[in-house]
Amino acid sequence: MIKMDYDRALYYTHRSEWDNLLILMVRTKDQLLSKRIEQFLHAYHFERDYSVIENKLYSLLRYIDHANETIDPENDELPMYSLS
Repeated sequence: MIKMDYDRALYYTHRSEWDNLLILMVRTKDQLLSKRIEQFLHAYHFERDYSVIENKLYSLLRYIDHANETIDPENDELPMYSLS
């Protein structure tokens, strides 16, 4: 698991950068993260009920939070580049 993917997903979600979130969905090796992003983006673009969109967003954010807590800091790979 690459912590940078979770950081990017959180950043793109916070900044409403849906195009970058879509690219991350395709490129990440974490299939669960990819699936959560897909479900959220689908709901965001096609769902009319705001509560469904909200539930998908919270599901994505809970997964990102859970993944960030379970990553072993010693085993984390060095990122190729930084967002800052």
